Amino acid sequence: MDLETATTGDGTTVYIDTSTAERGSVGAFHPVFTDADRTDRWGYYCSGCEGFDNAMDTMGRIVCNDCENVRKPDEWDAAHE
Repeated sequence: MDLETATTGDGTTVYIDTSTAERGSVGAFHPVFTDADRTDRWGYYCSGCEGFDNAMDTMGRIVCNDCENVRKPDEWDAAHE
């Protein structure tokens, strides 16, 4: 398993799946879980700034709130601009 253990700002132990990544504009976004079995998804880890403060919208766009790392949405429509 390619899991790294980390601690969030509030003291929660989480597991970063370094074998899976979503490509961002600055660095990869790795899925984060609350358990080593990868059954409880917690969020994403931004490798651009090494932070957990990210947001995902309904189209699958991931934006890091600490740096300028962005993953493009899964679906895109010019009407959303």
